[in-house]
Amino acid sequence: MSVQFEQLKEILVTKLRVAPEQVTPEATWEDIELDSLAMVELSLMLEENCGLRIGDDELLETPTIKDMVRLMEERSTTA
Repeated sequence: MSVQFEQLKEILVTKLRVAPEQVTPEATWEDIELDSLAMVELSLMLEENCGLRIGDDELLETPTIKDMVRLMEERSTTA
C-alpha cells in the first residue's frame, strides 16, 4: 500500500479508534463508522500530521478509503 494509505490508517486507528482490520481500500466511511464530526477531526489531523489541507466536506464526498487516499496523493503533489 502507499505511504498515504499507511498515514491515513495510522490516524484512523490511533486517533479515531477504528479497528485496524476495518481499514481497507474498499471500506466506506459508513463501514468504519465515521460521522461528520469525525470527518472534521480527520481533516484537522491530516493537516497537522501530514501537512495536507483537505476539508471535511471533501472527505465526505469520497466514497471509499481508496478514494480518500487518491485525494491525499493529489494534494501531496500540489503541496
